[in-house]
Amino acid sequence: MTDNPRRPETMEETDVVDLLIAQHAMIRDMFDEVEQASPQERGPAFTRLVRLLAVHETAEEEIVHPYVRKAVEGGEAVVDDRLAEEREAKELLQQLEEAGPNAPGFLEKLALLRTAVTAHARSEERYEFAKLRTATGPAERRAMAAGLKAAEAIAPTHPHPGVESATKNLLVGTPIAIMDRVRDVIRQAMR
Repeated sequence: MTDNPRRPETMEETDVVDLLIAQHAMIRDMFDEVEQASPQERGPAFTRLVRLLAVHETAEEEIVHPYVRKAVEGGEAVVDDRLAEEREAKELLQQLEEAGPNAPGFLEKLALLRTAVTAHARSEERYEFAKLRTATGPAERRAMAAGLKAAEAIAPTHPHPGVESATKNLLVGTPIAIMDRVRDVIRQAMR
């Protein structure tokens, strides 16, 4: 990894499958960080987790899922199942973000989110990424990794349930990403 492991778009992996699996490990580590944080540190740790989940899922929706739909046998069904999981996780993440890390029941709801995200990641790795690796060559996976990192660099930094397709991400993702990033700067300046 690079010197900034919190930014998935700066990771060194050049194979899209390896990159996504490494990001799944990073997400698991960040859940640990939030759960183990003191009440004063939980907010910043949760903000980092929210950002990672948001940019990771958006990039998958823009780069990986459309490719799998077309290039992988049974890809439509595989992607539809993953998108349903993503939407459920985004809705829960949005609820947690709106309530804030000091809300009553936050850690219990975070545990539910972790369970959903972990199950989703396992399903992606087993049903989507394995088939993607088989259906592509190293050059294609390198190109997809570059595209994934570029998408992550400009992706929204907060969950937006209902924006789970490449088309919706392209149509509304850029304005949403700009608004998210401005909101992030303002929040950071107010701390």
